[in-house]
Formats: sequence, structure tokens, C-alpha cells
Amino acid sequence: MRPRYGARRVSGLLALAGLVAVVITVVGIFPFRQIIADRRSVSLAQDKLAALAAENERLEAQAAVLQTDQEVERLARERFGLVRPGEISFVVVTPEGEAAPAPEPEPTLADPGEQPWWRDLWDFFTGSDLVRDG
Repeated sequence: MRPRYGARRVSGLLALAGLVAVVITVVGIFPFRQIIADRRSVSLAQDKLAALAAENERLEAQAAVLQTDQEVERLARERFGLVRPGEISFVVVTPEGEAAPAPEPEPTLADPGEQPWWRDLWDFFTGSDLVRDG
């Protein structure tokens, strides 16, 4: 028994509609990814600018403090061991057998390739793989 002409036509239209939907989805994903990546890049740049502005304010305040006589005297005593006339300076030396404590290692970021496959797929669709934090 042969399918009717109308049934073949409907299945052909459904196949065509499915193909069009797939093409539209594929064509739409890449600009969508780029738009999201651009927005994320702008957001990261704004965050970095805000952090640098805050750091700049902190450094300006620190520079203002360093101009005071009290801070100059404190640094001269602390770093260079200077004393006023009549004062006695003492230097504390650690014994030869003792070693200075080792600095703690800095934490490292995870390698980008160490995330699960589904996270890589999500990053692809959202455009996060185009712009990395940092």
C-alpha cells in the first residue's frame, strides 16, 4: 500500500520545517554567543576599572599619609634603625640553628580544561569560552 500524496507532502513539509529550524538555530547561536561574550567583556572591563579606581584612591591616601612627619619618623625607625639623640637601639637576631619560616604557597587557579564536559558545552552556548575572567 502506497502512502497517499497528501501524507507524503505533509511529511516533506515537516522535514523542511525541521531543517529550517535547525539552520535558524545554528545561525542564531553564533551571533548570540558573540553578543553575550561582548557584554561579559564590557562588564569585566568595568569591574577592572572600578577596582583600579579604588586602588588609585587607596594609593593616593597612602601617599598623603607618607608625607606626614610622624610617618617619616616611623619608617626611619622601622626600616633603617634610626634613633633620636640619647636613645639606645637594640637589634634582635635569630639563632643560627633556626630557619626562617617558609612563606605559604599561593593558591593556584584550576586549569580551564579541568571542568566537566557539560560545563564546556554550557560555556560554548553562552559565549563564556570567548571571554575568560582575568
